[in-house]
Amino acid sequence: MVARIFIDGEAGTTGLQIRERLAVRRDIELLSIAPEQRKDMSARADMLNSADVAILCLPDDAAKESVSLITNGTTRVIDASTAYRVADGWTYGFAEMDKGQSAAIAAARFVTNPGCWPQGVIAALRPLVAAGLVPADFPVTVNGISGYSGGGKSMIADYEAQGDAANVFLPYGLALGHKHLPEMKTYSGLADAPLFVPAVGNYYKGMITSVPLNLARLPKVPTGAELHAAIADHFAGQMKGFVEVAPLSPLDRASELNPQALNGTNMMRVYVFANDARAQAVVIAVYDNLGKGASGAAVQNLNIMLGADPAESLAA
Repeated sequence: MVARIFIDGEAGTTGLQIRERLAVRRDIELLSIAPEQRKDMSARADMLNSADVAILCLPDDAAKESVSLITNGTTRVIDASTAYRVADGWTYGFAEMDKGQSAAIAAARFVTNPGCWPQGVIAALRPLVAAGLVPADFPVTVNGISGYSGGGKSMIADYEAQGDAANVFLPYGLALGHKHLPEMKTYSGLADAPLFVPAVGNYYKGMITSVPLNLARLPKVPTGAELHAAIADHFAGQMKGFVEVAPLSPLDRASELNPQALNGTNMMRVYVFANDARAQAVVIAVYDNLGKGASGAAVQNLNIMLGADPAESLAA
């Protein structure tokens, strides 16, 4: 059976990448709206209600409008905005987050695609909180760097216009109210949102998230080996999963910690580094902000919802 898929917002960065990934599929019919009708609510409603799955690649308010236009009881939705990331009735689309998450996505009608930044943070913290190695009320800080494509069309145009003169490391979100904080808190299992300072670099795509852990004041201080084992066990044995855990290493630096190392793939690689004598550790995740962080995750979720191979149309 051929599934009818409508990408609402197909002209945006994420929408274009999803469409490119799906264009050659024989099990999918891509529905498309004429450019002049993209703001016509009646035309959009027709497309949304004709689709088996609608993928929303829109700003929050427009995504909410699209959901309101679905009047049937059958169209399933994958929303790539932040509108429903922690909303009741929506399933979080990080398939590797828990061993039962893929099954939850498969059964869901409404799936909210994860943000790019939270996935690395969740991969680092959720296993540790679940294992009791890091308490839910632990004061967490997060930092990282992403390619400028994460800022959408306006940032892409700005960086490409500046070329080599563009800022090579630009911290942002300095009002400390980043829109991804609720998602990080909820799905990491934290009692409070982390202190999060992201940065954008002068390159197109690819990202690193870093979660430093100053563990000395805990009643029981976990070792680096214990932290690594908890994360490795959490992600072990997941069929067609795209999160891998690097071996525990005493290296002072690692050349593979390059934000662009996994570009063009749907992989995320998680690293643990620790100094047990200082009771300190850092958990680092590397992945493509437009792959596992956006369009790749959406296609993976679509595959799961359709009962297809989760890796279809995704480069490992």
